Amino acid sequence: MSRLSLFSSPFLLGFEHFEQALERISKASADGYPPYNVAQINEQRLRITLAVAGFATTDLQVQVRDNQLVIAGKRDDSPEAVYLHRGIATRQFQRNFVLADGIEVAGAALENGLLHVDLERPQSEPQVRSIAIETREPTTATGPSATGPTIDVVPGGPAPRKASR
Repeated sequence: MSRLSLFSSPFLLGFEHFEQALERISKASADGYPPYNVAQINEQRLRITLAVAGFATTDLQVQVRDNQLVIAGKRDDSPEAVYLHRGIATRQFQRNFVLADGIEVAGAALENGLLHVDLERPQSEPQVRSIAIETREPTTATGPSATGPTIDVVPGGPAPRKASR
């Protein structure tokens, strides 16, 4: 069974990476841990904040893989601790965010149990590029073998005949 793609129009050339990004988003985990916020600081800056209480900087990892921001956390619990009640979740996690082209990770900071990851879109000038149009002469082949026999047609005259070469 063939799959209909949103980007299958012949007018959308080179948008395959958007289709792949949508597939990655749809496959993302529906798990709500850890909770996070995405805030727009200004027109060029965004901040993703994750609630990671109990994690140290050595327990966290922030990477960019193929335009995808991957934030992972893994904490090794001490085996000697005995909990009477455990309400603070410190299980391992991985959060993925698909980054648009041009978005760069400016930095990350851990503050009061919150991991802040700052993203920025550098200001870019609109690019206009002119494409030169070449003039090509039509190619003509000469010689009897290249064009084949010619036929002379005289309007209102006798039937066409082969021309001699």
